[in-house]
Amino acid sequence: KTIISGAIDAFGWDMLLEAAADRRKFEPVLDSIFRLSMHHFKAWAKTSAPVFICHDDFVWSEGPFMYPDFYRRAIIPRYRDLWKVLRDAGKKVLFCSDANFSMFVDDIAEAGAHGFIFEPMLPLEPVVEKYGKTHVIVSSKVDARTLTFGTKEEIRAEIDATLKLAMDCPGFMFAVGNHIPSNVPVENALFYFDHLRRRWKRE
Repeated sequence: KTIISGAIDAFGWDMLLEAAADRRKFEPVLDSIFRLSMHHFKAWAKTSAPVFICHDDFVWSEGPFMYPDFYRRAIIPRYRDLWKVLRDAGKKVLFCSDANFSMFVDDIAEAGAHGFIFEPMLPLEPVVEKYGKTHVIVSSKVDARTLTFGTKEEIRAEIDATLKLAMDCPGFMFAVGNHIPSNVPVENALFYFDHLRRRWKRE
């Protein structure tokens, strides 16, 4: 449970938000979670795993729930320290977060992430434009809500819109956020996979 996800797990959202209101006192709390996380990162650095996914749900659907400067001072530099342990061991680091962290994509890249895993609420186009040739992108325009409640035509449209962007990205992995929920109708899931298989061909 890295940094913010660790705080959510430890305190729950209500207490977390109350604590976050005092940034001066909150940063040492996050630092304690960071130091606990470091034990796990050092352990993973010793494994044979070539790629590590760092999942930290540090924003909301609307974006950051704390001041952006606090993220850049207290959270993202700690990501850099965690990831350096893995990078020094020769591993690739993929950063994953739910919701919309578009404001911090550049910061995450500068901190050392080799790629990003994100949901459609984070716009795909600017990430592809800036990082499509250099970083791994695990995402798509396919929304889990479309898979759950949408029509086949809507699912097809979101797949096709993604492929127009993805074909020129050497490290693109097609995904629906970081998972397909269990309540997606089976026929919609099968249609998604079948249509994607038919279209997922590079020239």
